[in-house]
Amino acid sequence: MQPGAYLTKPLIKICCVQSIAEARTAIKAGASAIGLVSAMPSGPGVIDEALIAEIASAVPAPVETFLLTSEQIASRIIEQHHICRTTTIQLVDYVEVAELVKLRQSLPDIRLVQVIHVVDDVSLLEASSVEPYVDAILLDSGNVKLDVKQLGGTGRVHDWAVSRRIVASLKRPVFLAGGLKPENVAEAIAQVQPDGLDVCSGVRTEGLLDQKKLNALINAAFG
Repeated sequence: MQPGAYLTKPLIKICCVQSIAEARTAIKAGASAIGLVSAMPSGPGVIDEALIAEIASAVPAPVETFLLTSEQIASRIIEQHHICRTTTIQLVDYVEVAELVKLRQSLPDIRLVQVIHVVDDVSLLEASSVEPYVDAILLDSGNVKLDVKQLGGTGRVHDWAVSRRIVASLKRPVFLAGGLKPENVAEAIAQVQPDGLDVCSGVRTEGLLDQKKLNALINAAFG
């Protein structure tokens, strides 16, 4: 599959996967991608890079594997990739365009997804500025301005009206994240019309992947 090309609309990515067993549960339920979280300043689901590599190697094609990284320098991200070997790298913090160019040059066959933490229409400008250098944009509800950055996994819903404007303005695929759960996912799809969904806390109970919530979310998304 070529960078930027996804199999389903909306693609469903289950994030914060912490074991091969969780990955298999997500895939069996219908997930098209899983997210594997490396070191973060805050948030759930962090596992070490060796375990990320183990899980990623056990995931069959065409299911995508996403390495979530808070690193902002290309050389460090490349080092992580060489350990983790996922199909996709999700950049959860701001990465300078020059570093994105280095990533593309060094990892031409690896998809790059830039997270934009949606606040207001400034977020639209941020998404537009990085769109030419990545394969997809992911809209989330973090806060990079806090002393301890929130870079995902907040469980908060942001302003979907802003997200819809971003989706409409871009040509690259756009994922929607932030507070998605079985009860609101159909409304989110209708309002934002994203190419993909990214879910973590909405399908978990006490930190563990919840089969009932997972099935309910996927049924609601495709119902």
